[in-house]
Amino acid sequence: MKKVRESAENYLETILLIMKEEGSCRSIDVARRLNYSKSSVSRGVNQLIKKGLLLMAPSGHLNFTDKGKKLANEIYEKHKTVTGFLEKIGVPQEVAEEDACRIEHVISSITFEALKDHLKKL
Repeated sequence: MKKVRESAENYLETILLIMKEEGSCRSIDVARRLNYSKSSVSRGVNQLIKKGLLLMAPSGHLNFTDKGKKLANEIYEKHKTVTGFLEKIGVPQEVAEEDACRIEHVISSITFEALKDHLKKL
């Protein structure tokens, strides 16, 4: 699959988290969570639909395709793992969260796997 942009990854991760917390998600929920305009989120969601990562029900509720769910879970795993690692080395939780949000989009799969293996040993 072609690499998606950081903004698309942020949308997917946010949708996943809202679904975990609320049970469902609409574009307006994403806009509120990210403090983005409704039109920006609408454009982003439509791009994810075109890429085959999301579906939108007639009610406006968003659902992942299998491919979208897999990608969202991978992004979230990176976020949790990188945050956990940074906290283990003494980075304050809030800073670790912010830094993980940036790192999760650029970390290579090789480095990420090595990081996961190292964390298992701790």
